[in-house]
Amino acid sequence: MTQTVQPTAVQTSLTPQERVDLWLASFESALAARDVDRAAGMFAVDSFWRDLVAFTWNLKTVEGRDAVAAMLHARLDDTDPVNFRTTETPDEADGVTSAWIEFETATGRGKGHLRLKGDEAWTFLTTMQELKGHEERRGRNRVKGAVHGSGGDTLSWAEKREIEERELGYTRQPYVLVIGGGQGGIALGARLRQLGVPAIVVDKNERPGDQWRNRYKSLCLHDPVWYDHLPYMPFPDNWPVFAPKDKIGDWLEMYTKVMEIPYWSSTTCTSATFDDETKEWTVVLDRDGEDVVLHPKQLVLATGMSGKPNVPSFPGQDVFRGEQHHSSRHPGPDAYVGKRVVVVGANNSAHDICKALFENGADVTMLQRSSTHIVKSDSLMDLGLGDLYSERAVAAGMTTEKADLTFASLPYKIMHEFQIPIYQKIAERDRDFYDRLEKAGFKLDFGDDGSGLFMKYLRRGSGYYIDVGASELVADGSIHLVSGQVDHLTEDAVVLTDGTELPADLVVYATGYGSMNGWAADLMGQEVADKVGKCWGLGSDTTKDPGPWEGEQRNMWKPTQQEALWFHGGNLHQSRHYSLYLALQLKARHEEIPTPVYGLQEVHHLS
Repeated sequence: MTQTVQPTAVQTSLTPQERVDLWLASFESALAARDVDRAAGMFAVDSFWRDLVAFTWNLKTVEGRDAVAAMLHARLDDTDPVNFRTTETPDEADGVTSAWIEFETATGRGKGHLRLKGDEAWTFLTTMQELKGHEERRGRNRVKGAVHGSGGDTLSWAEKREIEERELGYTRQPYVLVIGGGQGGIALGARLRQLGVPAIVVDKNERPGDQWRNRYKSLCLHDPVWYDHLPYMPFPDNWPVFAPKDKIGDWLEMYTKVMEIPYWSSTTCTSATFDDETKEWTVVLDRDGEDVVLHPKQLVLATGMSGKPNVPSFPGQDVFRGEQHHSSRHPGPDAYVGKRVVVVGANNSAHDICKALFENGADVTMLQRSSTHIVKSDSLMDLGLGDLYSERAVAAGMTTEKADLTFASLPYKIMHEFQIPIYQKIAERDRDFYDRLEKAGFKLDFGDDGSGLFMKYLRRGSGYYIDVGASELVADGSIHLVSGQVDHLTEDAVVLTDGTELPADLVVYATGYGSMNGWAADLMGQEVADKVGKCWGLGSDTTKDPGPWEGEQRNMWKPTQQEALWFHGGNLHQSRHYSLYLALQLKARHEEIPTPVYGLQEVHHLS
């Protein structure tokens, strides 16, 4: 057995750099000697190794020494990691030493982050960034574009693009088909394009960006611009902090064209079946009236993290004489001036719609059925996001990539511990604001454990509103607020279980969305959807996120129990960050690189 100096006790005389260097050298030595027990023993008893593809060909967090050892026993020989090193000077605060690292494996190059408590690893992040021999043509490796000299390629760029558009999907099959052309599908399409993976993104809308253009006219992003950049092309520095929906739509359309993403608009998928023998999909499409059958090897559902609209069923909906629709189909306030409107729901969409309707002369009632987490936009930007995604962070040298990896470096199991103090500060800072809301009868919460917005989003994807003005209208009574449950509808009213009648000319169901696997059920059948199970959530055993503990987002950006079926979604930040890891998994399979998946997610919930 190879002998080496081991950091078995806290060595207080060491600098942070020396401590990290010693840990990395000892860890690499243990790995090289295939001494798994020694390597696992370098982790704290309560520790977390989060791996994004590099070791596991999966998105997987292992917790504790035994789990670290089990993963290494299964994956160490194939991975063969080497050259662990820091990329900048480590720092130390509150007894924790933090370091940015790089490393290599047999198949790729990676980046990561290490936190030491004393001389033991507390959190360890490893991420694959590129595949050896299949690096993106970027920076010094970029293509020349022009053909210099004679005897070279005589086809122009435009001619090559025309040939590709004519052939791909007809005489030449895509390796990957991405169903859904919103920000998720577009970001993944850009990644696959740069990696040289033949792929087509299809969407039912007429133009890229229509997913945003077709929403209610007052919609703006609630996340700030620094959080929302797409891969390769950040927003310019004059871009608004909160982009209006149509501006985002135009950016996505431009991005699709400039990034040369093969994109079929006005295209609807009608069915998809997987052949276990040929290992390919048969996907039937309606492309603007033309029937097209594709046979991709990999199928990605990028139909939105929220899945299919949840439209509740209430007695009397068939007799109601007014208009009723889900929030996803709300056209905006213009047609409802002077009308009585009941909005069922009290989260983001409900607040946005109520605010726009009130400001355009409608008589609006918000029906709150359960408590909602509210956070003021300014407070969220300052206390929740400011250290990573803000002009302040940029000025301090924070890049988007580093911010993304910092966020990724916190294991989900302990993330709430970091979030709770932030929302305690927000609650104190905005105490008068919350008092006014509660006085108006609004039911508030900060999540089951007080961890606020991000944990609610990660756990259930609902139950919150980032306040950009609607809460003040609720607090002062401009937007009428009623709490209760719907019993039935009459010809002209919504009737609650306590008998309260809410007169209405329009009912908007701002009632959220189901699991993404609802799309799988529509396209592939309920059997496939049940084989995959529920998408999204962590298994935190909190409201709408049933246990057992998963450790990662269910079924997102990683292999599923249905071979060659993937799910991609989330906000702009997640679409940007996780599209890299999904694209690398798909690229490896396209190049027939072995990808033994460690820790394939079990199915505990069907929807």
